[in-house]
Amino acid sequence: MPRLFTALEIPQDIAVSLSLLRGGLPAARWIDPENYHLTLRFVGDVEPRLADEIVAVLDRIDRPSFRLALSGLGAFGSKKPHSVYAEVAPSAELAALQADIDRAFKRLGLSPDQRKFVPHVTLARLKNAKSSDVAHYLALRGGFRSRSFPVERFGLFSSRDSIGGGPYVLEEAFDLAPFQTYQPAAPQAFETLAGDFG
Repeated sequence: MPRLFTALEIPQDIAVSLSLLRGGLPAARWIDPENYHLTLRFVGDVEPRLADEIVAVLDRIDRPSFRLALSGLGAFGSKKPHSVYAEVAPSAELAALQADIDRAFKRLGLSPDQRKFVPHVTLARLKNAKSSDVAHYLALRGGFRSRSFPVERFGLFSSRDSIGGGPYVLEEAFDLAPFQTYQPAAPQAFETLAGDFG
C-alpha cells in the first residue's frame, strides 16, 4: 500500500545551494539533496484503486506554469524545534494550485488536511534540539535566497514507511500549461444560458 503525497520538485542547482546549508546544528538529521521537495498535499496510505482515482483527478487540474523562489529559513516547533526548512516566497499561483489539489481530493472523499498549508522545503529533522542552537543556526544562515525558477509540473510521490526523509519516488507527473499559451476555460455555459434569454 503506497504512502502518497503531491509535491513540487526542486531544481538540481537550487538543491545544491540548499545542501551547502547542512552542518552546524547538533541533533540534526539532514535530508539528502535528491529528496528535497515542496509538499503540496499529504495523502497517506491508500489502496491501489484509490491511487488510480487520485491520478485521474490530478490529471484534470488546469493551471498555468509559474515561477517560484526560496527566501529565508525557518523552524517548526518554537518550544521544541523538530525541523528546519527553507521558506518559499509568497506566490498566489502556488496557493491556487494547492487549493485545486485540495478540492480534487475532497471530491474523492479524502479527509481535509488539518494543517494550514505552509509552503517549505524541509532541510533537516531535529531530535532533542536546543532552541538556542536552532536560533543560532537560523541567525547565521537565515539570509538564504534562491534564484526564481520555473514550475512547469507537479508530481504524485510515494514514500516508504520509514522514519521520514526519503527515499521518495515520483509516481506520476502532471504538466502545467506553458507560460505563454495558458487560457482559462471560457464560461461557455453562461454564454449559452444568457443567449437563451436574449
